[in-house]
Amino acid sequence: MKSINSRIALIFFLLLFSSTITRAQEIIKDSVVAPVKKINSNQKQKIDGIIATVGDYIILDSDIDKSYLELSSQGNSIKDITRCQMLGKLLEDKLYAHQAIQDSVKVTDAEVKVMMDERVSYMVGQIGSMEKVVSYYKKNSEEEFRSYFFDILKENKLSSEMQKKIIDEVEITPEEVRNFFKSIPKDELPLFGAEMEVAQIVITPKVSDVEKQKVIDRLNGFKKEVEEGSSFATKAVLYSKDPGSSSNGGYYKMNRKTPFVKEFKDVAFSLQEGEISAPFETDFGFHIIYVEKVKGQEVELRHILLTPSVSEDALTAAKEKIILIRDKIIDKKITFAEAARTESDEKETRANGGSLINPKTQDTRFELTKMDPSLYSQVSSLKDDAISQPVLDTDENGKKSYKLITVTNRINEHVADYGTDYIKIKELALKEKQIKAIGKWFDETIKETYVKIIGEYRDCEFTNNWLKK
Repeated sequence: MKSINSRIALIFFLLLFSSTITRAQEIIKDSVVAPVKKINSNQKQKIDGIIATVGDYIILDSDIDKSYLELSSQGNSIKDITRCQMLGKLLEDKLYAHQAIQDSVKVTDAEVKVMMDERVSYMVGQIGSMEKVVSYYKKNSEEEFRSYFFDILKENKLSSEMQKKIIDEVEITPEEVRNFFKSIPKDELPLFGAEMEVAQIVITPKVSDVEKQKVIDRLNGFKKEVEEGSSFATKAVLYSKDPGSSSNGGYYKMNRKTPFVKEFKDVAFSLQEGEISAPFETDFGFHIIYVEKVKGQEVELRHILLTPSVSEDALTAAKEKIILIRDKIIDKKITFAEAARTESDEKETRANGGSLINPKTQDTRFELTKMDPSLYSQVSSLKDDAISQPVLDTDENGKKSYKLITVTNRINEHVADYGTDYIKIKELALKEKQIKAIGKWFDETIKETYVKIIGEYRDCEFTNNWLKK
């Protein structure tokens, strides 16, 4: 089990690593030659040049230095990472990107541009100005930097999409999960931390028709201004209340299976390219959608979300209602689960008697050490079967509601048990199978791809068979 855990840790380190490293990318021709040169002296010096080729991609010696710099700048320790290990990771990224192109994995310029605008905006905020960002990357102009950075991000996206494609094709059966668990020696079974199951009742204040109309009128105003030439993306950045897309100018790419609410998808797929919807309502608030591109079953769009204001009278009425519900539960006139099913305004939990689903595991259990801090603060002091006082909650969209929370089950720290911890064991078994699938993919793909490593780096001991020995 220790070896299993170490391999799982390694793969997730690599996945994280690929998203944080930036590096130079070039498409090369067979005639390009720029070997590493060594100078005989007491101290070795290198003249930057090509040190490896993977398919149509090259790696420069300076790419390793840039990788160290990027990791270090993000607060990661680099003292135990050798140049050979760093090169091995770069080789993997190039192979992923190269094979993504061979497999016709789609990465559009539009989505890369959105990524770039977001990253550049973040860097400018951190460093202070665009000029400093350009200088940091040693480029002569903003245009040169953006062109360089666009290529990097596109390669990163190709690499991550190829990784995702490999992993997504891996499935696991209950029999495989059972065999995985049986293969773990009893003295090496993992220890799972203390967990709890939580349920809640949510009462949302009623929004007046007047406040709804104010939001509708404002969205119609945005629509008119965009139709007259204003930027929809800019308005989304400035005004949208959707934290998941506002910084990207309201951008989403979706298909029929993308997990958006039905009302949103119905409107999105009813529009033509360049069309802007009328304001419409979902549980999140009021939206308008602008469709940028329609590609088969995929739609690239931008949207603006606004939430109507809630009056103090509406908040007071919601609090009074939830206090009455709490009193009925305390007096045992109704159970918490029954009250959730009949009174709660939260669709996602109402049918399950208010039980919360852990978004990370899709299970009802929350491990205390990994629980969202805001939820932990609300439940940590609750005793068994106790019900919280009404909690005024404001979600990430600014929507206010009152909640009652209770702990329905506590699971103490324990050694893994197949029946009790099936979902966690299945997750471990699936990760193990994914790791094997990635290893097999590398073995097969390296054999079929042109790979060349130059100079002293041929002496490296790589995890993968890059030297094809």
